[in-house]
Amino acid sequence: MLKAKRVDFRVCLVAAALVAMVWGFRAMIFHHAPNAFGNPQEDMAFARFVPLFSLFALWHGRRRTLGALGTPSACGLLFALPFLALGFLGVRGMQLRLEIVAFVGLLIATPWALYGRRAAASVLFPALYLLFCIPLATFLDVVTIHLRLFATGAAGFLLQLSGVDIVREGTMLAAADGSFAIDVADPCGGLRSIFALVSFAVAYAYLGLETWRQRFLVVALSVPLAVVGNVMRIVSVCVIAKSGLKGVAPGFCHDVAGTLSFVVAAVLVLIVGELIARTWSAAKTPRLEVDTAPSAAKPPRNGLVVPVAYSLVVVFAMFVQSATPEVTVAEAPDVRLPDIAGYESSPLEPSEAERTVLPADTRIEKRMYRRADGEWFQVSVVVGGASKSSIHRPELCLPAQGFQMSSPRTVEVGGVEWRFLSVESRGKSPLGFAYTFFNQDGFRTASHTQRIFRDVWDRSVHNRIDRWVMLTVSSSRADDESLREIAAALKAVAR
Repeated sequence: MLKAKRVDFRVCLVAAALVAMVWGFRAMIFHHAPNAFGNPQEDMAFARFVPLFSLFALWHGRRRTLGALGTPSACGLLFALPFLALGFLGVRGMQLRLEIVAFVGLLIATPWALYGRRAAASVLFPALYLLFCIPLATFLDVVTIHLRLFATGAAGFLLQLSGVDIVREGTMLAAADGSFAIDVADPCGGLRSIFALVSFAVAYAYLGLETWRQRFLVVALSVPLAVVGNVMRIVSVCVIAKSGLKGVAPGFCHDVAGTLSFVVAAVLVLIVGELIARTWSAAKTPRLEVDTAPSAAKPPRNGLVVPVAYSLVVVFAMFVQSATPEVTVAEAPDVRLPDIAGYESSPLEPSEAERTVLPADTRIEKRMYRRADGEWFQVSVVVGGASKSSIHRPELCLPAQGFQMSSPRTVEVGGVEWRFLSVESRGKSPLGFAYTFFNQDGFRTASHTQRIFRDVWDRSVHNRIDRWVMLTVSSSRADDESLREIAAALKAVAR
């Protein structure tokens, strides 16, 4: 009579931990990540396929994973602790990037704690591949703007060589005769193309190449291929617009041209990979594999103490992460731009973009201040709403408007920290620019990073959505003396 095969109890513990993780990160899995993938500013449609390939890679290496099952490890439990804390801050602070990093860390820690280091190593690639789901276009805005400027300059140079009389202003390309004008916006800047092609190259290298040297070369070469493909897409859009089909060009950029440029770049990655594989053949050095034969799990030397402890810790952490009350929105500070002695002031209307792009609960006030000597200051105050998109970094939009930034410096004026910049556009005198942030509690900073961390902390620990205020100043002169003078006059506004 055949004996029933005993099921390893650790399988049940793994299932319990994974179910708890899905529950604890359900907002990320079903809402935050899908929304980010479809966000035009992130433009990460490719990321929808990333989890599918991770599952395929996990299934593809299933025999290797089964052969790597060993005894529990307390190191896996210790490894999970910082990711549990990071997950709490990410979920409560509504920071998708932190949520994804925490989730990936726990996916590695789970097999490590229950089956040992070799088991964790066997699932390392499928887990780390999920990092391609992290939206980085708006986070790496400094890189994005430089890619936009490079793509615009390269496309303009190629168009000039081909005989198209083109004028470049910032990230905009326009025909000299005024027949068309195209702005290379964030989605067309090239960062998304790089992420998409690199994710494809990594997947191909993992499945199709044998050595780490081959894989590294293919992935590294995918970056310039993506940049070149994006430049050619911009060129093709300008050529189509120049031919008189201006109404087709915007849709063409995001649909046909984008798809074709990615397909061509992906084919080039495959060709480059094949050439590299033939040049550095691994035929003489057989690839070493972990024993792929499924083996019966050995009874753990330290019993089930670590697996049970790990599962209980994860389940409890996910419960706390989900059971905390919903965050409340703080009351918006009543901030108004005052009249300033010695200045003639007049109100200004918000721009069309400010009225239509920013969330509806964002409040904007703008005024122009002029002195008798002709010097002027344009001041704006933006009171953010519940959405994090109400407040942005000026460094993100200024270069796109054709301004070149220089001499960034942090200056304290009357106890308020300001960020001073010098901005210049083609053919015009340099202007001064300054900004600072503060919230309803009076926390003040000129650092965007500090503001983000404070916001995450307040959402996670204090269960509160801060109402941030961004105060900006544009001046007719790019010198610290002028900016200091108006900043001192606005001290009451900056709380």
